[in-house]
Amino acid sequence: MNNASLPVLVAGGGIGGLAAALALTQQGFEVKVLEQASQIGEIGAGMQLGPNAFHAFDALGVGEQARSRAVYTDYMVMHDAIDEYQVGYIPTGDAFRQRFGNPYAVIHRVDAHSALLEGVKANGQVDMHTSISVQAVEQDDHTVTVIDQHGHRHQGQALVAADGVKSAVRAQLVGDPHRVTGHVVYRAVVDKADFPAELQWNAASIWVGPNCHLVHYPLRGGEQYNVVVTFHSREVETWGVTEGSAEEVQSYFQEVCPKARQLIDLPKHWKRWATADRDPIAQWTYGRTTLLGDAAHPTTQYMAQGACMAIEDAVTLREALKANHNDLFKGFDLYQRSRIARTARIVLASREMGRIYHAKGVERLVRNDLWRGRTPERFYDAMEWLYGWRVDNCLAPIEFPGVAA
Repeated sequence: MNNASLPVLVAGGGIGGLAAALALTQQGFEVKVLEQASQIGEIGAGMQLGPNAFHAFDALGVGEQARSRAVYTDYMVMHDAIDEYQVGYIPTGDAFRQRFGNPYAVIHRVDAHSALLEGVKANGQVDMHTSISVQAVEQDDHTVTVIDQHGHRHQGQALVAADGVKSAVRAQLVGDPHRVTGHVVYRAVVDKADFPAELQWNAASIWVGPNCHLVHYPLRGGEQYNVVVTFHSREVETWGVTEGSAEEVQSYFQEVCPKARQLIDLPKHWKRWATADRDPIAQWTYGRTTLLGDAAHPTTQYMAQGACMAIEDAVTLREALKANHNDLFKGFDLYQRSRIARTARIVLASREMGRIYHAKGVERLVRNDLWRGRTPERFYDAMEWLYGWRVDNCLAPIEFPGVAA
């Protein structure tokens, strides 16, 4: 039933789209990427890479490219932003690596994207097209056709929609509403010379406060620091990205301790994200079209797993097609069955983690007591469901220890 002379179309040239393109070519498919931007690239600031992301990078053959650009943290740490109490501390050194088979690291989004782009270019089997905005999809028993903003038609044997949180393909096939959180995120990158020496920790660090939190970690060999602050907006928000206002962000952190509050004094330029997610859905595949990455499971940032899940998706898609001898219908079905529960757990856990971070009153006291005395091994047990993902278990249910996260 497959028209093998046609490429598989991939809508989107971001991290998920490039990972999907690379995975599909490794399974023998010709691939055509349709990217709406004028050039293939990535925007944003820092991102965190768990061991699961490195397993996925390795499976795609670009693990070394990603590792060469990453900063390997010594620990993850959470402090109360009001009184500096250390809520939780998780070492990410040798014991962590031995447990999960890969490190925990932080990286600039551009650098993660570049690792995938280098792999795609070296592969030579991906046809890249820019300035193409997907408007509609048509499909029949043998082909799928993407119609762009100019009315041009791009035909393929299948479509992987990795066109992001505002996916036009999902809008057509699912049509579900997004959920504006009311949480606003400000992101910036600060040079090391301008970053407070007392906060130059080799760690993924978070300061949690009432209706707000602050994150910082090193990038690019420690020469820069990623700064992210989040707050519950007083306004009715509209989902999107705009320029930030120093005056606005300052107004939300009056209760925060001086050590943490100095983070918001650092950036010279902010980007402002009014965030949203969507409720998990039980179907990603529609005929010859399937969803991937943020198009399939848009989430808030609190689990730091959005990009990691997209790369996992791509590897799982490849493995599902391999297991079904490149039968697209069976492969797409196995792919969605292997991914829906896991990614839904990320979406829902991220919502709950946002509540934990932003606790106030008695809930704040409970949050601060939550992990008191917990050993690294118990933290690792709680993380097994997330960081225990590997290529050899991606198509089967994973057995986890009976330890609540």
